[in-house]
Amino acid sequence: MKCTRCDKAEIIIERKHSGQRLCIECFILSIQKKVLKDIRKQKLIEKGDRVAVALSGGKDSVTVLDILNSLYERKIIDLMAITIDEGIQGYRDEAIQIAAKHAQQLGIKHRIVSFKECFNLSLDEIMASDPSRGACTYCGVLRRWIINKTAREMGATKIVTGHNLDDETQSILMNYLEGNIDNLTRIGARTFPASDNFVVKIKPLREIPEKEVGIYVLARNLEAHFAGCPYSRDSFRAEIAQIVKDLSKNHPTIMYSTLRGFDKIKIALKKEYSPGFNLKNCINCGEPSAQKLCRACLFCREIEKHIHRNKFNANY
Repeated sequence: MKCTRCDKAEIIIERKHSGQRLCIECFILSIQKKVLKDIRKQKLIEKGDRVAVALSGGKDSVTVLDILNSLYERKIIDLMAITIDEGIQGYRDEAIQIAAKHAQQLGIKHRIVSFKECFNLSLDEIMASDPSRGACTYCGVLRRWIINKTAREMGATKIVTGHNLDDETQSILMNYLEGNIDNLTRIGARTFPASDNFVVKIKPLREIPEKEVGIYVLARNLEAHFAGCPYSRDSFRAEIAQIVKDLSKNHPTIMYSTLRGFDKIKIALKKEYSPGFNLKNCINCGEPSAQKLCRACLFCREIEKHIHRNKFNANY
């Protein structure tokens, strides 16, 4: 079989959803063109934007950083990176080192911020306190709090996350099955913040399958951390991910059709559904919040109660 674009014989991928067979050069170019085309089409980035990549060191964030670097080199945007150290022993250290290397190689500003310095607890310590929620729930809220605050402090106008097609499809199904209409209205290529203290978030890889992101990293010979988070294995997202993976074997276009259908429905959903609250500032940390306390501060107080209860039980 030959490449359907350039007629070369060395094929590295066959796209079942489209029938394309691509060599390494054509594959790399197709990913780069697709991402940059989506950025232009959906107006995710404008000339002069200060773009902060949420750089975990994993394949998704490394890929989006590599592609956005072309805009940085052409002086269309300013580029920077933020890495979160959740404090997961035996998992996060290698990824942080990889993230730091990429930022250094590109010569961009890079900040590494930890749960420990912001909340006085690592994720390992949070989970050891026997909390009432899963690790992913705490981690997601606390990570978003840090990324938004840090990006704002760095003067960023956009935050870029590495969410791929698989991630987006999973989020749509998860929130639908949980009946979380509020979250469903927020899913999309970009956010439209209700507060100036929220930095706009964008997802340039939203239409790129996870498998292709992995192949891109290998094809470009980019160093990336491929290990999965140990806390995510038993999560609801992991269950949904397996369902989508199984369905995709016989229905290779299922993720694209889920995404396209949702994007059409979301227009009506946002029109009919209104959260019905006004954002104010959290009385504890000052970050935007729908309640007196933002979710990050509520979670921190919840965790503190678990820790105090455990200490009390240990003494009596």
